[in-house]
Amino acid sequence: MPSEPVPSGQQPSTGPLLVRTRDELAQALADRPGPRAVVMTMGALHQGHLDLVRQAVQRVGTHGTVVVTIFVNPLQFAAGEDLETYPRDLGGDLARLEEALGGTGGSEAAVSEAGGRSSTGADRLVVFAPTQQEVYPGGQPQVRIDPGPVGRVLEGRTRPTHFAGVCQVVLTLLHLTAPRWALFGRKDAQQLAVVRAMVRDLAVPVEVVAVDTRREADGLAMSSRNAYLSPEERRQALALSQALTAGREAAAAGARPQEVREAALRVLERAPGARVDYVALVEPDTFVDLAGVGLGLVPQAPGGRLGQVNEVSRRQGLLAVAAWVGATRLIDNTILELAARD
Repeated sequence: MPSEPVPSGQQPSTGPLLVRTRDELAQALADRPGPRAVVMTMGALHQGHLDLVRQAVQRVGTHGTVVVTIFVNPLQFAAGEDLETYPRDLGGDLARLEEALGGTGGSEAAVSEAGGRSSTGADRLVVFAPTQQEVYPGGQPQVRIDPGPVGRVLEGRTRPTHFAGVCQVVLTLLHLTAPRWALFGRKDAQQLAVVRAMVRDLAVPVEVVAVDTRREADGLAMSSRNAYLSPEERRQALALSQALTAGREAAAAGARPQEVREAALRVLERAPGARVDYVALVEPDTFVDLAGVGLGLVPQAPGGRLGQVNEVSRRQGLLAVAAWVGATRLIDNTILELAARD
């Protein structure tokens, strides 16, 4: 990992404040009253992450604070996954944040009432980059969180321990940062649904805000794991977004849910270099299977929460795909408007 350009607990005249401990974070937040938002990341920041941070800066306004957490959470990695090789570049992440947000906060730099120091978007960032000991001071947590039924299908079937680890770290970081808003990307749509369910069921006082997926010019969804791809694999990875396009086109033509899924599946199955994990069409919030192929949850009778379709969004579908390209597993998704059926 490159050396850190900003010592822990110190802030230059402009740019984000880096803190590494719970005590440093608590002091930094005590010094910064006002609206607060959090963006949780594992680092290796790309433009998708920066979109989350920019929207967070807009939400908190000129007197608010955005906490960006950078922590590669071991609890969401299973044995044999890429915990040890996951990209880490804290110095580069801090530089990217400052570069991307140096001019955020309006056409003119804002002046704080407290001290008169000019404020850019980067000035309003606190970057919390803790060690594992800081996040889990007792070692392996003794109290664990069950992510519920949504966390046991699709990604949860392939990675059975993943969402329990996600819930553990998200709830911990929500307690430590106490934000009004927590921003998550739609690219990890199932994570978004699991976090929303946890916040609802555990009465966590935070608003979860979804931010659209950022894509490369050729359609590839931005991901830190794209760094693993060779140039040839990078080209092959376009099959995921091409499969989603095929599904969208089928839906726009009035295809039934099963036909929408099959259109996407055909593209991904025929793509050279791609090995399909799943292609599913589900309800975006509850992950009820809309295509009737045994992926996603099964609808329940009225009055039951498990798998109950949200009436507001029941004509929307989430088309979700996962595939291996080389040794790298990638995911992507899109929201579809489905044709009304009697």
